[in-house]
Amino acid sequence: MHTPDVPHFPEAPAAFLDAIDWQQPWLQPFRALGRQLTAGGDWRGALNALAQERNIRNFQDLPIRFVEQAELPAATAYEAFIGNSGKVPTRDNLHDFLNALIWLSFPSTKAQLNALQAAELAKAGTLSGSSQPRGAARDAVTIFDENAALLLVRDNAAGQALITALRNHQWQQAFLEQRQMFGVDAEVWLFGHALLEKLVRPYKAITAHTLVISAPQHVFTLAEDARLAWIDRHVAADLAQQGAPVRRLTPLPVLGVPGWASVQDGDFYADTAVFRPKRGG
Repeated sequence: MHTPDVPHFPEAPAAFLDAIDWQQPWLQPFRALGRQLTAGGDWRGALNALAQERNIRNFQDLPIRFVEQAELPAATAYEAFIGNSGKVPTRDNLHDFLNALIWLSFPSTKAQLNALQAAELAKAGTLSGSSQPRGAARDAVTIFDENAALLLVRDNAAGQALITALRNHQWQQAFLEQRQMFGVDAEVWLFGHALLEKLVRPYKAITAHTLVISAPQHVFTLAEDARLAWIDRHVAADLAQQGAPVRRLTPLPVLGVPGWASVQDGDFYADTAVFRPKRGG
């Protein structure tokens, strides 16, 4: 993926960024961007330089800027502050850095999620987000924002068979018998920044809430950056039309994705504590 040059910041990088191994296969779509952002000490400045260059904006068409957490006013909801100011409070930690990375990678989807949160806050008649329960709709947006993966599948018979296997928790059929599809006719793109944070220290049980996207043939011929942009537009439009799709999400133990763990034999997928059978099935 081509990434525009980020200005050089010569200070030593923040220590918490050292934990990220950009060689991990699930980070491949973010690798070039992540390495550039973490090359110097002023990673927040680097984020803002790239956000400005890419003209990243929120749902109110305000430019996105990553600011110190202290800029978030007391008793103001995080989501409302982003919506009304374009400023994203960003602490010096992995969680917030990875959130910013997703803003740069999926700007339309992140803006639409913020719009959904802001609408729920307005409906509740509060900007604080703390005086009333969050409610199912806000919780659904948060689940998607924090823990979603996006499964892009070629829209053909084989793709539909793979989707059916995954939805029915037929893990060995999906990941062993149909493993040749991954990287060719099926791709997993991680979105949730909490999901990415868990994968900094990966363990087998990490499971994503996964939105399945059936994509036409031409999408798989696009260059990676163009394919990412197509996914971003598609998911943002889906969210705008239907809201956060928690009931349509399917669980995906992410280290089961072919090539994402060193040993993926039958015994690996037979671990029912991770690869759970479908409830009632």
